[in-house]
Amino acid sequence: MKIRSYGKVSAKWVPIFSICFFFLGMLFTNKLWAPSLESNNQLIAQHRREQELQIVSEDCNTKKKKAGDRDKNVMNEVYKTHEAIQSLDKSISMLQMELAATRGVQEKGRTDNLAVNSKGGASRKKAFMVIGINTAFSSRKRRDSVRETWMPQGEQLQRLEQEKGIVVRFMIGHSATSNSILDRALDSEEAQHKDFLRLEHVEGYHELSAKTKIFFTTAAAKWDAEFFVKVDDDVHVNLGTLAATLARHRSKPRVYIGCMKSGPVLSKTNVKYHEPEYWKFGEEGNKYFRHATGQIYAISKDLANYISINQHILHKYANEDVSLGAWFIGLEIEHIDERSMCCGTPPDCEWKEQAGNVCIASFDWSCSGICKSVEKIKFVHERCSEGEEALWNALL
Repeated sequence: MKIRSYGKVSAKWVPIFSICFFFLGMLFTNKLWAPSLESNNQLIAQHRREQELQIVSEDCNTKKKKAGDRDKNVMNEVYKTHEAIQSLDKSISMLQMELAATRGVQEKGRTDNLAVNSKGGASRKKAFMVIGINTAFSSRKRRDSVRETWMPQGEQLQRLEQEKGIVVRFMIGHSATSNSILDRALDSEEAQHKDFLRLEHVEGYHELSAKTKIFFTTAAAKWDAEFFVKVDDDVHVNLGTLAATLARHRSKPRVYIGCMKSGPVLSKTNVKYHEPEYWKFGEEGNKYFRHATGQIYAISKDLANYISINQHILHKYANEDVSLGAWFIGLEIEHIDERSMCCGTPPDCEWKEQAGNVCIASFDWSCSGICKSVEKIKFVHERCSEGEEALWNALL
């Protein structure tokens, strides 16, 4: 009996099985590699996007750089234009001031002390500084006390002008009555000392603002000076120290030098230094803007010319130091707080001199000048004077 074998496969089934196994293998392989291919495709796409973004970014940066360069060029042009305008403004300002000074010479300047040029016209005398000592008809003794102490006389006064360019004059106007006894007495004193600057001004204590304005206008028309100084006749001054101090500021075009203060605006009518226009300074109890105290102060040439040009529209307040500060408050100028211009009388100025800090000016705050100056100014001069050599050795 034959046993039937089940291990053999018919030859005709072999190709069929091979094809089936091939397709099964392909199906299995696709399932394994499909995620990997998909991941590679994503990486490729992401890399392409990054390259595109980089190209766009570089293009934007290039455009921004070009725009920045254009903006920079525009700003440079604007800056150059601004500088040109400023230079033009300065030139116009200087021309206006020169015109005003020339007009002042023609209208108000006296020609007796002026040099005459070859064309027959008048020109202002050159000077380093012009000092106007504010005085009154009743102050003859004060003037004599100043002449005997810090103010040179006679030939020394002329030498001071010629060698140092320092002009010192008592400034005073005239009385309300023409050719009065006061005017004649002053004429006699002027003939004796030749140290006055006569102003077209009616003297009066309450007219100090007007007198100050006229002084700067008249002095600027008469002298081409670098600085103009106003000082009261009851103040002691060291001229050499004053000149040396001003010389340090001669390179600055517009300076206002003095002991700067800011006192209260006095609205009550029964007090000294009452300000009738107190309401212009705000609420009651307010203080004035910063300004130089009136005993002594100095201004540069441009500011004196500014006063000369605008004298008819400059407002006058009750106090002349406030008026001067008001004229300058809105201008491009430098306020210099020089404390050596307001030293006290001995022992204050004496101690400072011993410490090597010679005072420009000395007075008593309580009296707005040296108390009983006729008697006391000699004592102040003995204790606080810089010495005669300091004036002649001052480097200007």
